[in-house]
Amino acid sequence: MHRRHFITHSIVTRGIQLLCALLASLWLAGCASPHYLTLSPTRSVDVPQTGQGQSVTVIAQDGRESDVIGRRSHTGMSTATITVSSHELIPRLQQEAERAVRDMGFSPTTEEAEGRPLLILELARLDYLHGDSSQPVLDEARLEGVFRAIAQHKGTTYTGTYTSRRTQSFAVKPGEAANTRMLNDLLSDGLNRAFSDRDLAKLLAR
Repeated sequence: MHRRHFITHSIVTRGIQLLCALLASLWLAGCASPHYLTLSPTRSVDVPQTGQGQSVTVIAQDGRESDVIGRRSHTGMSTATITVSSHELIPRLQQEAERAVRDMGFSPTTEEAEGRPLLILELARLDYLHGDSSQPVLDEARLEGVFRAIAQHKGTTYTGTYTSRRTQSFAVKPGEAANTRMLNDLLSDGLNRAFSDRDLAKLLAR
């Protein structure tokens, strides 16, 4: 009887160990899986009304060194990268820049011409970093996005830099949907800051 009890106990213990190992491996695999995010930031604030139908050349460009903006885990696992493709994001920023210029009262175009006002919207930086949370059971993500807007007209250049930051604490690492939502909010805030800049709008209308 004692031998049977011992064998049964050993089997149960071994089963629990295997289950724990399986759960741990699944958790690590989830943390290590890369995220490829498709963002669609949107300006939501009013813009200065300075235009009277003038044509303005509008160009959106990526000033980042890499499409990889960070990692899902602070352990540095190479497969846990978070990627935002320039080929997908820049066309969206081009749409938003043209919409903002149109709402200002101008006529946006992608063609350059001598004497025509020029507006360049550049995504200078987009980072997904990890910080030290004050609570030991929580992780912390620190997001930062930087836009640079360059307006040129009649020999004058105006450059505005617009930085948005967000810190998010969490017990469970965010999935793709949550990371996409946080980054969309971050970049939308940056677009709001850039296109509500009255000095930028005034130069285009000069």
